[in-house]
Amino acid sequence: MPTSSASTNDSAKSSASGGVQSLERAFDLLERMADAGGEVGLSELSATSGLPLPTIHRLMRTLVACGYVRQQPNRRYALGPRLIRLGESASRLLGTWARPYLARLVEETGETANMALLDGDEIVYVAQVPSKHSMRMFTEVGRRVLPHSTGVGKALLASVPDEEVRALLARTGMPAATEKTITTPDGFLAALEDVRRLGYALDDNEQEIGVRCLAVSVPDSPTAAAISISGPAGRVTEAATDKIVPVLQGIAVELSQALASSGA
Repeated sequence: MPTSSASTNDSAKSSASGGVQSLERAFDLLERMADAGGEVGLSELSATSGLPLPTIHRLMRTLVACGYVRQQPNRRYALGPRLIRLGESASRLLGTWARPYLARLVEETGETANMALLDGDEIVYVAQVPSKHSMRMFTEVGRRVLPHSTGVGKALLASVPDEEVRALLARTGMPAATEKTITTPDGFLAALEDVRRLGYALDDNEQEIGVRCLAVSVPDSPTAAAISISGPAGRVTEAATDKIVPVLQGIAVELSQALASSGA
């Protein structure tokens, strides 16, 4: 008896959104693996995704064959090395997409605007638009710093559970970049509580003497991201902060919406 041309295999099914169901499921599994720290077992994926084990096993076999997942000696699955190249390329593009919004920040605040991501235990700057002032801040795109001494680091870690922040600080240490750098976990966690309460992060001469930085996270960004402005302490005063923070927050929301629509 001839088989039907309408396959029931989920690799050919279309989802309600018009996409291919197996692709949607595969990417969902990758994101669940990332949320779990990068390594999981099949039973864990089944419990969190609601998919049956045979379906998960079939999808994971394909991801392993493509290099996006690898199977560990303990039979658990880990994110694979081919994802690194995709992530690096996506990070560069994220900075490119952000530049028009950073340029608006410069126009509206007069100060240098930055975008940064949390990459492992470090902050990496992926985009910058410099101020038009003759005295301005400059952070090289691609520069990596520890998060405890930066406004963007505080903005990014404010949504991370305290125990995970403590673990990160234990791995990196808390060296003092200046005499104003926060160098104790309790002090840093108190600063994160201020970020959550105020809605923005402040680097007050903590990374470099004479420089103040204001930062906010980009809500619902596909990867944890923050934008900031930095300038001389004489210009980024408390009075200026009251004017700059609403601009930062508004542009962060607009950037978030743009990133979401670009992925639709």
